[in-house]
Amino acid sequence: MTNLHLDLKISLTPSKILKSNYFLLALGVFVCLIAVPQFSFAEVFIPSHEYVSYFDSNGIYTVIGNVKNDLDYAIIPTITVSVENNSQIFSKTIQHVPLASGTEIPFKIKFFEVLDNPILLPAELSFKKTIQQALPIVVLYDETLITYDDGHLTGRIQNNGDTTIYNPKVFAVIHGYEQVLDIGQNMEFIKKIDPGEIVNFSMHPDPSITDDVYYYSCFGTMDTTVVPGTAKKADGDFDFRYDSPGTWYHDPVFDDSDTEMSIIGYNSFPLEGYANFEFTPISGNEKFDVTLDGDSVKFIQSMDEMGFWHVAFTVDPLTQGTWKISGFEKGLPPDIPKIPVWIKQSGDWWSTNQIVDSEFLEGIKFLVEKQIIEIPLLEMSPESEWKIPTWAKTTAGWWYEDKITDDEFLSIIKNLVEREIIII
Repeated sequence: MTNLHLDLKISLTPSKILKSNYFLLALGVFVCLIAVPQFSFAEVFIPSHEYVSYFDSNGIYTVIGNVKNDLDYAIIPTITVSVENNSQIFSKTIQHVPLASGTEIPFKIKFFEVLDNPILLPAELSFKKTIQQALPIVVLYDETLITYDDGHLTGRIQNNGDTTIYNPKVFAVIHGYEQVLDIGQNMEFIKKIDPGEIVNFSMHPDPSITDDVYYYSCFGTMDTTVVPGTAKKADGDFDFRYDSPGTWYHDPVFDDSDTEMSIIGYNSFPLEGYANFEFTPISGNEKFDVTLDGDSVKFIQSMDEMGFWHVAFTVDPLTQGTWKISGFEKGLPPDIPKIPVWIKQSGDWWSTNQIVDSEFLEGIKFLVEKQIIEIPLLEMSPESEWKIPTWAKTTAGWWYEDKITDDEFLSIIKNLVEREIIII
């Protein structure tokens, strides 16, 4: 069970807020405890009262839900949502981000194809084991956690861990007086939060339901967001992802040259947002450009540690239109190496005594955290306890010299970690 907070949608002085919070916090705990799972797989489930739908302020059919993991290990959930509309079935599937034991994660799916009189069908839920520690980020339940008359919420989060968390995000279930209304997410881009640091955040409900908001509950945090997209390109599927709270995109399509992708988006909120698109490189030499309805848009292009392109830009309040991202190379991306180049380079440096053991083990830790090496139920050790035998340098050297493949190297490292010959 994650942290819960409920707050009356009224203007209160700080003292009255604190007085009300005790009653409402207890109410929130009760609300979450009485939830009866309707869609379950073992002890991974979506409570029936937290699986609902509505038409947003732009008339787009929206489905929300909340996946809970009561197992004693982390999972990666896959959710399929189907809607019946005018004798047609529309389905969308998302593989969500890793979900640690005892935590929950909301989802929101837009059906742009659905018109009127939709029937929401039971969700399909499956999962696979993975490794994911709960983020050491907590919501502070004090006088700063306030729900306002217009339905939005402000609060603060704190990093109680000993490492910096990048791109933290806060989610919550938004309730009306008697029913779940929406899923909220912090609107600000939080680049990082250092150990002990406190950062402000805010959430806004969809404008169509602001008058009905009563309280927020079941706060959860994560360090990534998955909103997948697919566009036809070169007679195949070009997959991408984006992170853009408050702004939704649909109908991506490439032009005849396969170098420009158009996508329709809308920000129905009266506040500034952002977009961060993630693309698999084709050549690695792409130089992107962004426009909105023909006007140039300022953006930042970067590449992450996994080798994926990121194209990020600001989204103005109440913005709707067609974004065009150009600069793609022709064709589809080649198969991306499982292991980032920088880790393979560190293997060479370690095998030739240019870096110390802990620096090479940072790369192994990265592979485990990204599920490139899948070792269920592994408990990470403090860095001071890390160890790796010196004879493993020979294996790292063979790998760098391509005498063994990536898969062979991963298999060897996985075996050594599982046998606790390598400790991370």
